[in-house]
Amino acid sequence: MDAMTTAADGRRARGDESRRQVMERAVNLASVGGLDGLTIGALATETDRSKGGVVALFGTKEQLQLATVEAAREIFIERVIAPALTVPGGLDRLRALLDNWLDYSQGRVFAGGCFFAAAAMEVGAQPGPVRDAVADAMADWYETVRRIAQRAIDAGELAPGADAAQLAFEVTAILEGANSASRLTDSVEPYARARVALAGLVQPA
Repeated sequence: MDAMTTAADGRRARGDESRRQVMERAVNLASVGGLDGLTIGALATETDRSKGGVVALFGTKEQLQLATVEAAREIFIERVIAPALTVPGGLDRLRALLDNWLDYSQGRVFAGGCFFAAAAMEVGAQPGPVRDAVADAMADWYETVRRIAQRAIDAGELAPGADAAQLAFEVTAILEGANSASRLTDSVEPYARARVALAGLVQPA
Protein backbone atom coordinates (compact mmCIF):
# COMPACT_ATOMS: atom_id res chain seq x y z
CA MET A 1 0.00 0.00 0.00
CA ASP A 2 2.85 2.38 0.86
CA ALA A 3 4.53 1.65 -2.49
CA MET A 4 1.28 2.36 -4.33
CA THR A 5 0.83 5.61 -2.43
CA THR A 6 4.42 6.65 -3.15
CA ALA A 7 3.97 5.89 -6.85
CA ALA A 8 0.72 7.86 -6.97
CA ASP A 9 2.36 10.80 -5.20
CA GLY A 10 5.22 10.70 -7.68
CA ARG A 11 2.86 10.77 -10.65
CA ARG A 12 0.94 13.63 -9.10
CA ALA A 13 4.13 15.60 -8.50
CA ARG A 14 5.28 15.04 -12.08
CA GLY A 15 1.86 16.08 -13.34
CA ASP A 16 1.93 19.25 -11.23
CA GLU A 17 5.40 20.13 -12.50
CA SER A 18 4.36 19.52 -16.12
CA ARG A 19 1.32 21.69 -15.63
CA ARG A 20 3.42 24.46 -14.05
CA GLN A 21 5.89 24.43 -16.93
CA VAL A 22 3.13 24.56 -19.51
CA MET A 23 1.34 27.35 -17.65
CA GLU A 24 4.47 29.51 -17.71
CA ARG A 25 4.36 29.37 -21.51
CA ALA A 26 0.59 29.77 -21.61
CA VAL A 27 0.46 33.04 -19.66
CA ASN A 28 3.18 34.56 -21.83
CA LEU A 29 1.53 33.41 -25.05
CA ALA A 30 -1.81 34.84 -23.91
CA SER A 31 -0.25 38.14 -22.80
CA VAL A 32 1.01 38.66 -26.35
CA GLY A 33 -1.52 36.91 -28.58
CA GLY A 34 -4.62 37.07 -26.42
CA LEU A 35 -6.62 34.40 -24.66
CA ASP A 36 -8.55 33.56 -27.80
CA GLY A 37 -5.30 32.82 -29.59
CA LEU A 38 -4.30 30.43 -26.84
CA THR A 39 -5.20 27.04 -28.29
CA ILE A 40 -4.35 23.47 -27.41
CA GLY A 41 -2.43 23.16 -30.67
CA ALA A 42 -0.46 26.39 -30.23
CA LEU A 43 0.52 25.49 -26.69
CA ALA A 44 1.49 21.95 -27.73
CA THR A 45 3.78 23.39 -30.40
CA GLU A 46 5.26 25.96 -28.03
CA THR A 47 6.04 23.36 -25.37
CA ASP A 48 7.05 20.50 -27.68
CA ARG A 49 4.21 18.34 -26.43
CA SER A 50 1.50 16.41 -28.16
CA LYS A 51 -2.01 17.87 -28.31
CA GLY A 52 -3.13 14.85 -26.32
CA GLY A 53 -0.62 15.65 -23.62
CA VAL A 54 -1.92 19.21 -23.29
CA VAL A 55 -5.52 18.00 -23.32
CA ALA A 56 -4.66 15.57 -20.52
CA LEU A 57 -3.41 18.51 -18.44
CA PHE A 58 -6.21 20.97 -19.13
CA GLY A 59 -9.10 19.45 -21.09
CA THR A 60 -10.90 21.90 -23.34
CA LYS A 61 -9.70 25.23 -24.73
CA GLU A 62 -11.97 27.06 -22.28
CA GLN A 63 -10.51 25.11 -19.37
CA LEU A 64 -7.04 26.02 -20.62
CA GLN A 65 -8.01 29.69 -20.77
CA LEU A 66 -9.46 29.60 -17.26
CA ALA A 67 -6.34 27.87 -15.92
CA THR A 68 -4.22 30.53 -17.62
CA VAL A 69 -6.20 33.35 -16.01
CA GLU A 70 -5.83 31.72 -12.61
CA ALA A 71 -2.07 31.20 -13.10
CA ALA A 72 -1.67 34.83 -14.14
CA ARG A 73 -3.65 35.89 -11.08
CA GLU A 74 -1.38 33.92 -8.77
CA ILE A 75 1.73 35.47 -10.34
CA PHE A 76 0.20 38.95 -10.09
CA ILE A 77 -0.56 38.47 -6.39
CA GLU A 78 2.93 37.14 -5.75
CA ARG A 79 4.71 39.97 -7.57
CA VAL A 80 2.47 42.98 -6.90
CA ILE A 81 0.11 42.55 -3.96
CA ALA A 82 1.81 40.25 -1.47
CA PRO A 83 5.02 42.31 -1.10
CA ALA A 84 3.02 45.51 -0.59
CA LEU A 85 0.99 43.93 2.19
CA THR A 86 4.16 43.52 4.23
CA VAL A 87 4.69 47.31 4.25
CA PRO A 88 3.27 48.96 7.39
CA GLY A 89 0.94 51.92 7.31
CA GLY A 90 -1.53 53.05 4.70
CA LEU A 91 0.20 55.60 2.49
CA ASP A 92 3.50 53.71 2.35
CA ARG A 93 1.63 50.52 1.56
CA LEU A 94 -0.31 52.23 -1.23
CA ARG A 95 2.86 53.66 -2.73
CA ALA A 96 4.53 50.25 -2.55
CA LEU A 97 1.55 48.66 -4.28
CA LEU A 98 1.65 51.14 -7.16
CA ASP A 99 5.43 50.89 -7.47
CA ASN A 100 5.17 47.10 -7.57
CA TRP A 101 2.59 47.30 -10.37
CA LEU A 102 4.80 49.60 -12.45
CA ASP A 103 7.80 47.34 -11.90
CA TYR A 104 5.72 44.29 -12.84
CA SER A 105 4.50 45.86 -16.08
CA GLN A 106 7.76 47.58 -17.05
CA GLY A 107 9.78 44.48 -16.17
CA ARG A 108 7.56 42.38 -18.45
CA VAL A 109 6.78 39.71 -15.91
CA PHE A 110 4.40 38.74 -18.71
CA ALA A 111 5.92 39.13 -22.17
CA GLY A 112 3.07 41.34 -23.38
CA GLY A 113 2.97 43.65 -20.37
CA CYS A 114 0.10 43.50 -17.91
CA PHE A 115 -1.79 40.27 -18.57
CA PHE A 116 -5.05 41.56 -17.12
CA ALA A 117 -5.05 44.92 -18.88
CA ALA A 118 -4.76 43.06 -22.18
CA ALA A 119 -7.27 40.36 -21.22
CA ALA A 120 -9.87 42.88 -20.05
CA MET A 121 -9.77 44.64 -23.42
CA GLU A 122 -10.02 41.35 -25.27
CA VAL A 123 -12.84 39.58 -23.45
CA GLY A 124 -14.76 42.53 -21.99
CA ALA A 125 -17.54 42.21 -24.54
CA GLN A 126 -17.57 38.41 -24.68
CA PRO A 127 -19.91 36.99 -21.99
CA GLY A 128 -18.89 33.68 -20.49
CA PRO A 129 -16.73 32.02 -17.85
CA VAL A 130 -13.45 33.42 -19.17
CA ARG A 131 -14.74 36.99 -19.12
CA ASP A 132 -16.10 36.40 -15.61
CA ALA A 133 -12.73 35.10 -14.40
CA VAL A 134 -10.92 38.15 -15.78
CA ALA A 135 -13.58 40.48 -14.35
CA ASP A 136 -13.27 38.86 -10.92
CA ALA A 137 -9.49 39.27 -10.94
CA MET A 138 -9.77 42.92 -11.99
CA ALA A 139 -12.45 43.60 -9.37
CA ASP A 140 -10.23 42.10 -6.66
CA TRP A 141 -7.34 44.30 -7.79
CA TYR A 142 -9.42 47.49 -7.76
CA GLU A 143 -10.81 46.59 -4.34
CA THR A 144 -7.29 46.01 -3.01
CA VAL A 145 -6.25 49.48 -4.16
CA ARG A 146 -9.43 51.04 -2.74
CA ARG A 147 -9.06 49.28 0.60
CA ILE A 148 -5.43 50.35 1.03
CA ALA A 149 -6.29 53.91 -0.01
CA GLN A 150 -9.07 53.92 2.58
CA ARG A 151 -6.60 52.71 5.20
CA ALA A 152 -4.40 55.71 4.41
CA ILE A 153 -7.38 58.08 4.60
CA ASP A 154 -8.53 56.64 7.93
CA ALA A 155 -5.00 57.05 9.31
CA GLY A 156 -4.99 60.72 8.33
CA GLU A 157 -2.18 60.13 5.82
CA LEU A 158 -4.30 61.34 2.91
CA ALA A 159 -6.66 64.30 2.78
CA PRO A 160 -9.62 63.87 5.15
CA GLY A 161 -12.80 63.13 3.24
CA ALA A 162 -10.92 61.85 0.19
CA ASP A 163 -12.87 59.34 -1.88
CA ALA A 164 -10.94 56.06 -1.83
CA ALA A 165 -12.96 54.58 -4.69
CA GLN A 166 -12.32 57.61 -6.89
CA LEU A 167 -8.63 57.55 -6.03
CA ALA A 168 -8.44 53.85 -6.88
CA PHE A 169 -10.14 54.53 -10.22
CA GLU A 170 -7.70 57.31 -11.07
CA VAL A 171 -4.50 55.54 -10.10
CA THR A 172 -5.42 52.28 -11.86
CA ALA A 173 -6.33 54.27 -14.99
CA ILE A 174 -2.85 55.79 -14.93
CA LEU A 175 -1.25 52.37 -14.50
CA GLU A 176 -3.20 50.84 -17.36
CA GLY A 177 -2.50 53.85 -19.56
CA ALA A 178 1.23 53.53 -18.96
CA ASN A 179 1.11 49.83 -19.80
CA SER A 180 -0.80 50.45 -23.03
CA ALA A 181 1.39 53.37 -24.13
CA SER A 182 4.56 51.41 -23.41
CA ARG A 183 3.40 48.48 -25.50
CA LEU A 184 2.47 50.74 -28.42
CA THR A 185 5.66 52.81 -28.35
CA ASP A 186 8.09 50.14 -27.12
CA SER A 187 9.33 52.73 -24.65
CA VAL A 188 9.71 52.97 -20.88
CA GLU A 189 8.94 56.69 -20.88
CA PRO A 190 5.22 56.12 -20.09
CA TYR A 191 6.23 54.51 -16.80
CA ALA A 192 8.31 57.51 -15.80
CA ARG A 193 5.38 59.80 -16.59
CA ALA A 194 3.03 57.53 -14.65
CA ARG A 195 5.25 57.75 -11.59
CA VAL A 196 5.10 61.56 -11.75
CA ALA A 197 1.32 61.50 -12.14
CA LEU A 198 0.88 59.07 -9.28
CA ALA A 199 3.12 61.11 -6.99
CA GLY A 200 0.80 64.05 -7.57
CA LEU A 201 -2.27 62.02 -6.67
CA VAL A 202 -0.88 60.15 -3.67
CA GLN A 203 0.41 63.02 -1.56
CA PRO A 204 0.41 63.07 2.24
CA ALA A 205 -2.22 65.21 3.93
